[in-house]
Amino acid sequence: MQHHIRPAEASDIPHLLSLIHQKAEFDGCPNAVTATAEKLSRTMFSPQPMAHVLLAEVKPALSPIGFASYHFTYSTFRAQPSLWLDDLFIQSAYRNQAIGTRLMCQLCAIAYDHGCGRIDWTVNIQNHAGIRFYQRIGGKLQTQVHLCRLTAEAIRQNVS
Repeated sequence: MQHHIRPAEASDIPHLLSLIHQKAEFDGCPNAVTATAEKLSRTMFSPQPMAHVLLAEVKPALSPIGFASYHFTYSTFRAQPSLWLDDLFIQSAYRNQAIGTRLMCQLCAIAYDHGCGRIDWTVNIQNHAGIRFYQRIGGKLQTQVHLCRLTAEAIRQNVS
């Protein structure tokens, strides 16, 4: 079976939405998804997209079986962009076939082409297979920083 990695297009939104729901199920939070086709269209496939997606497909049918979503950030310490990997997901039947590695290599090429100084992401502390995968490709677990978050409610409360 051949695998193909390509940028997602607006016509892929139904497949992408399905994969997002599968990722949420894998993460143990199936009710957390508020993404809709309209939201994805507006935020990812507009003239100035806020995020991008790579799809992994299986040939010859070219069925999407995984994805990596990412966007660019900026490091003032480095005075250069960084790439933030938001989600990486491969359907369970296709794991351990180097598809995740191919997605990460493609992300590395994108980061390199954009002059990024690093790629950052989070991984659930219970996702031991994911942690091993990321470490195998050279990922370093950061212990000196904590992920911080303001929820939509907190944002509203802090708007002056």
